[in-house]
Amino acid sequence: MPQFPLSPTADAAASPASMTLWRRWWRRQSPSRQDRFITLGPLFAVILFLAAVIAAFGYLRIEENDREQQAVTRDVEYAQQRLRLRLLERQEQLMRIGRDVSNNEIDTEEFIVQAEALVNQNPELMAISWIDSKRRIKASYISPSANAIGSRMAGAQLTVDETDGSYDLARDLRQPVYSRPLSAQDTRRYNAASLQLQVPLDDQGKFSGVIMGEYSVDGLLRFGIPTEITAKYAVALVDDNASVLAGNLLPPRKGAAQWLPWTESAAKYEIPVSPVGNGLLIRAEGYRTSQGVVGRGFFWLVSALSALTVWMLLGNWRHTRRRMQVQEALLTETHFRRAMENSMLTGMRALDLQGRITYVNPAFCKMTGLNEDELVGCTAPFPHWPESEIDIMQARLNDELQGRTPLGGFEIRVKRKNGQIFDARMYVSPLIDPHGHQTGWMTSMTDITEPKRIREELTASYVRFTTVLEGLDAAVSVAPLGSEELLFANKLYRAWFGGQVSGQVSGHVNLIAQAGVPAFASTGDALDAVDDMAGFPANSLTDAQTANAEIFVPKLAKWLEVRSRYLTWVDGRLAQMVIATDITPRRHAEEQAAQQNERAQNASRLITMGEMASSVAHELNQPLTAINNYCNGMVSRIKANQISNEDLLVALEKTARQAWRAGQIIQRIRAFVKRSEPNRTSADVATLVSNAMELAEIELRRHHVRLTHDIAARLPDLMVDRILIEQVLINLMKNAAESIAQSNRPTAQRNVELQVAPRHIDEQSVVEFSVLDSGQGLSPEVMERLFEAFYSTKAEGMGIGLKLCRSIVESHHGRLEAVNIYNGDEVVGCRFTFWIPVIPLTSPAAAATPTIAVQAARPQ
Repeated sequence: MPQFPLSPTADAAASPASMTLWRRWWRRQSPSRQDRFITLGPLFAVILFLAAVIAAFGYLRIEENDREQQAVTRDVEYAQQRLRLRLLERQEQLMRIGRDVSNNEIDTEEFIVQAEALVNQNPELMAISWIDSKRRIKASYISPSANAIGSRMAGAQLTVDETDGSYDLARDLRQPVYSRPLSAQDTRRYNAASLQLQVPLDDQGKFSGVIMGEYSVDGLLRFGIPTEITAKYAVALVDDNASVLAGNLLPPRKGAAQWLPWTESAAKYEIPVSPVGNGLLIRAEGYRTSQGVVGRGFFWLVSALSALTVWMLLGNWRHTRRRMQVQEALLTETHFRRAMENSMLTGMRALDLQGRITYVNPAFCKMTGLNEDELVGCTAPFPHWPESEIDIMQARLNDELQGRTPLGGFEIRVKRKNGQIFDARMYVSPLIDPHGHQTGWMTSMTDITEPKRIREELTASYVRFTTVLEGLDAAVSVAPLGSEELLFANKLYRAWFGGQVSGQVSGHVNLIAQAGVPAFASTGDALDAVDDMAGFPANSLTDAQTANAEIFVPKLAKWLEVRSRYLTWVDGRLAQMVIATDITPRRHAEEQAAQQNERAQNASRLITMGEMASSVAHELNQPLTAINNYCNGMVSRIKANQISNEDLLVALEKTARQAWRAGQIIQRIRAFVKRSEPNRTSADVATLVSNAMELAEIELRRHHVRLTHDIAARLPDLMVDRILIEQVLINLMKNAAESIAQSNRPTAQRNVELQVAPRHIDEQSVVEFSVLDSGQGLSPEVMERLFEAFYSTKAEGMGIGLKLCRSIVESHHGRLEAVNIYNGDEVVGCRFTFWIPVIPLTSPAAAATPTIAVQAARPQ
């Protein structure tokens, strides 16, 4: 294969010798291209001529066929409309007879008279029959020209096959129904195909039979299709299986005639007969009137001219085929090399042995911003060298020409045409011709500005990341699963556990073990380079949320919050990261807060009982006075010997009941003020409310307030601290009594109502407690600061009662709120409501909630 330059423009700018070589090559190639044009020109002309003639002939033929097809379509649709109107007219006449039969206006004799008149007037009708609801024929008239095998006798029974299911369909739909076309074999009565119409009869809403009209399909064709249509086309009525029921169609072309392109084809069209449906179709085909003589002659003429033209071109084609194949191969190779050079992202530059640029690819031009004419033929210093580094670049060029460049390439700085400087890496290799002689040097250049910037940013990011992790006040460690290698440990971890990044992992493993985080034990392959967890799906682990736990480390004497999660390490191994934070001060603060809350609980209960002391004394005075009176009376009557054993037994029983009553009051007070640890147990709501009402009723009677209650039946048990919930109820009822006392309500309006009922709030089942009073309500200023600590409107109040009540309710995952009760625009009381969830509280945080006491202080 002859050698030729890859780029004529490059060779033209290189030297006059290369330009001469290119011109010689072009002169050698131009005649072959001219021969190709000369050879293919006539062929293209003949092909265009044949295409134009065939297109014209085909267009005229297609246009003629379209006109014929449109004419057939229009005429067939007109015939279909005529036949449809005729069928609808017969259907309306049969429906009139059916209405007269349903209204009992005609009998069988009159029916036969009307049927005979209708059949004689419409020759397509073969028979009209009156059939009752049991398929028995009551009356029937058959046309004399029907050629029936047997007549329909009155009282005869119709079979299912005779109606093809149309009888049952008419009975179900209660509207006229056409059967599918029935052949002579189907009906076994007529010698030609027939069509049935079933008109249902209605007797006061009940089906009483049908009027069945039987059409001759041949009669429909003869009398329903206009004669001008049957004269122009071959018309036939066919069924849904394309079987001809009446009329005739053109026979199909046979033999070789069906494959000849000049044979005239007949236009055809078919359409369903309405209202019969797709079971009966009108099909029409146009008669073939042309023999295609002109088409045949034109076809043979074109074929002869084409054969002559092809024969003339074969000789010339064989002569130039080999040359064209060689030229095609040469052009393909040239285009492939050019496409490969143009698609490369690496800048390519060729130097001769003297250091002159002989070739550059588009990528090199794009990098430098210089075009090919500005680079090819240049000698050092090159235009893409920075002015400040010309000496360095010249030394590099000398090393290139001497072959002293490293195999891994070297970095240089390159200047673009606009003066911008970028970093590049250059590789140099010798340029060898096909004869094995070195003709120069080939250099490839890659822009490394962006990779170098990313590498520097990654280095800086790593430094910042390491600085942040080293400065954290939490110990961070990362270790692969099933291995004794520690992948990362920050400064605080090393200070606590003494581990290094490549050291022991004991501290990491101990934290995981104490926190209860699942980990994988080391295997015998833990020290191998292969990950022993390879092949297992890790997506579910790395996507999992962080696991938290609080542990105490005796070695450090610290409480640590340990958070752990799985992650994929940089080398693809599954690793576990542990973050340990010192929470010792927080735990100490929580313990101190719990102790303070317990002290506040005890003090609040004592203060509450102190405020209720006079009422409690009065409540205890009643059973003690009764005991004293019973004892004195018994002593007096015993001394006077005026008491019997029965009277003495009754008096002693009354004395015992009063003593038991006093003991119960003291027991309630002791249980209320006794200091104890929080104890959440399953509590019966009714018992809990009853105990609170017994203690609160003492204070309510002192203020002359009546207490009523409304407790729902079958309330679920609650997981609560009974004493705390009783204290909330007591404080709310006591506050309600004080509000009523300060509002100076009359005796009839001094009442407090306690309501307990199940509710469904925030998509959870709860028990709602409500305390309603008839006091003066809460002002807007007081409502805003109602639950604020140490805020009270009473001179002797401490301002912590409602605050502690709210804390108790919220510690049980409930909510406490207050609203005024209105009668129109007047405030007639206040309602305090709180609810407790029914679901047992099993979380550690809920179980550890400190007990909080509530002072009976209500802002006024």
